[in-house]
Amino acid sequence: MQQAGTMEISVGQWILILVLILVPLLYEWSATFKYLCKMAFYNGWILLLAVLAIPICAVRGRNVENMRILRFLLLHIKYLYGIKIEVRGWENFSLKEPYVVVSNHQSELDLLGMMEILPNRCVPIAKRELMYAGTAGLACWLAGVIFINRKKTDDAISVMSEAAQTMLREDVRVWVFPEGTRNHDGSMLPFKRGAFHLAVQAQVPIIPIVMSSYKDFYNKKERRFTTGKCMVRILPKVETRGLGPDEVPELADSVRKMMLATFLELSGEPSQSRDTCSQ
Repeated sequence: MQQAGTMEISVGQWILILVLILVPLLYEWSATFKYLCKMAFYNGWILLLAVLAIPICAVRGRNVENMRILRFLLLHIKYLYGIKIEVRGWENFSLKEPYVVVSNHQSELDLLGMMEILPNRCVPIAKRELMYAGTAGLACWLAGVIFINRKKTDDAISVMSEAAQTMLREDVRVWVFPEGTRNHDGSMLPFKRGAFHLAVQAQVPIIPIVMSSYKDFYNKKERRFTTGKCMVRILPKVETRGLGPDEVPELADSVRKMMLATFLELSGEPSQSRDTCSQ
């Protein structure tokens, strides 16, 4: 007969105890496990913050001013991960007119650098798939993010044309990642020309933004994510006034060369490092 007061531990409770013991140990001993935990929390935390943002943003409806709310809610994430962001060139954001921001694109961590320096009345252009990313997609839509279908050229051109009119009519700035996709190899992919066609069509300046390599604290292939520092440089504006569609390729190439040189400088890489565009 079982002694009174003795408490049996079920199989489920034993599993829970083992999990509570093993998870902290794995987190400390396995860099891969730590990476996966950090990335899962990063994405999950953004989805949760979006839940908080949606009812606040919904008061205004779809409005570019809602980007201020998203920025406020996301700014603290760098502290959670011990990432220090140093910004230079703030004076180049002093323009009062609309402009197009172009930035290099390394990983989902680019969001931290973007939120650190995002100008007022500035919205990113994002792939259409993001709109269906649960609460994050709805929050982005309410904040005026411009979605394009990269698989349908006609749709993308139409959206860019509409964006050019919106920029001028509503005094909106637009943030574009001209590489089109994330690049983890320590260089820059060839630039797609949509952002430059947009700037030329609207006859507004381009402001290049360069974020240094994350290699010292983040590497997706190696499953490594530690603390570290990111340098962000806001470069002087590039004028497009008077330029036409025929000059867009040269414009895109010259901006890319400028940004790549700055990226290599900020990242401590030699200037003769491999250029993805020339491969």
